[in-house]
Amino acid sequence: MHQISTSTLDFDKISEIITLNKKLVLSDEAIKNIVCCREYLDNKTALQNEPIYGINTGFGFLCGTEIPNQDLEKLQKNLVMSHACGTGDEVPIEVVKLMLLLKIQAFSYGKSGVQLQTVERLIYFFNNEIIPIVYQLGSLGASGDLAPLAHMSLPLLGLGEVFYKGVKEAAADVLIKLNLKPIQLKSKEGLALLNGTQFMSAYGVWCLLQTKKISIHADLIGSISLDAFEGRIEPFKKHLHTIRPHKGQLQTADNVLKFLEGSEITKKQKKHIQDPYSFRCIPQVHGASKDVFAYVENVFLTEINSVTDNPTVFPELDEIISGGNFHGQPLALALDFLAIALAELGSISERRSFQLISGSRDLPHFLIAQPGLNSGLMIPQYTAASIVSQNKQLCTPASIDSIVSSNGQEDHVSMGANAATKCYKVVENMHRILAIELLNGAQALEFRRPMQSSTIIEKTISEYRKIVPFIEADQVLYIQIEKSILFLKSLNFKF
Repeated sequence: MHQISTSTLDFDKISEIITLNKKLVLSDEAIKNIVCCREYLDNKTALQNEPIYGINTGFGFLCGTEIPNQDLEKLQKNLVMSHACGTGDEVPIEVVKLMLLLKIQAFSYGKSGVQLQTVERLIYFFNNEIIPIVYQLGSLGASGDLAPLAHMSLPLLGLGEVFYKGVKEAAADVLIKLNLKPIQLKSKEGLALLNGTQFMSAYGVWCLLQTKKISIHADLIGSISLDAFEGRIEPFKKHLHTIRPHKGQLQTADNVLKFLEGSEITKKQKKHIQDPYSFRCIPQVHGASKDVFAYVENVFLTEINSVTDNPTVFPELDEIISGGNFHGQPLALALDFLAIALAELGSISERRSFQLISGSRDLPHFLIAQPGLNSGLMIPQYTAASIVSQNKQLCTPASIDSIVSSNGQEDHVSMGANAATKCYKVVENMHRILAIELLNGAQALEFRRPMQSSTIIEKTISEYRKIVPFIEADQVLYIQIEKSILFLKSLNFKF
């Protein structure tokens, strides 16, 4: 059980909640915050004659249109229905579940004016794996993630579709099965649900959780390739990096030294004086990406512990402020940076694969006996190169784009949602590129026998060989690539 409160939600907690399938419950503090804010808002609207944006007015360009009190609840339902305009591919279930978690966390601060029962219904959905169907396209990442969050919110009203017990169903049917009535939204609630950065944030959190594994996998697989290529260990010595002490560079060099500790191949006297950059500069390249990952983590750690809907309610100050905390610019820039840093890990990985199959350093061309009769691992490098090139295309920044919406009222947007979905694709591509390098590195290492690599590497290769055998002659290779990807995704490595 995880208690939702105003204490900081971090990546370790999120990982624990998701991987252990923990249930959510509101803390007493969160309940008090939510109830007090709603009571304040009800009293305020009952006593105040002046219009309050989004509560008794229209939205966006229609902010000057006042709405009669008797229509305030209808206004909120209309908002959710009219904004559910998403299209394209469905958002992965794991990302939608993160959206629910992050929206619940944001409401716990008591600045959004939602009813307690609305938050509790979101928690019920999360705890019972009732996952709204959300679509990837439709958010400009500025006035919150309007379209995706509208789709996330439809099932509260008995509208839209959900995944429940592995089946896609109409939300209305699932509510009937569970004897639940649709939520009747009160003033401000539709806007609170739709305004916010939880679509971008959920994608970013998912990408960062994957990135933690990808970063260490890149170091491990790079170390396997380095030993298989009979690379030199001197470029990884600590004192070389202490005179250029970027944190990520120091950490990468240290990781490689640990991975290769005790390797017979590493200790072997080398004929060559230098290695290509893709081996020699692993600390500098992987390390620079690590520093970016740390920056992006900090941005998202701030965001997931923030209130990002609008207007924001401050009962303690007797203020309701219409501002711009829903604007996704911090996330858009960070997601673009994250995608670029990940893509660079893929770019250098593909170069190491290329070097391993090049026939250098007493390795057979394409890492196969009888090259010519056999093409060996020639074409997996093509595949990696294709994916690396796609990553470059996906890394064209979304955050430098903007387009006017809402008849000019919303005249600068972040495009953070597009940055998020692009980054997701880069993350998935990274598993594929590294898996292909692992296929090559493990194959090349066999040509160094009977010499042994380090204990860590030999243990990793031993586990890998249980599902991907040494390739004696040409075979259908996409099967081994897919097995390599699955192996990598299941591999958990921590120092």
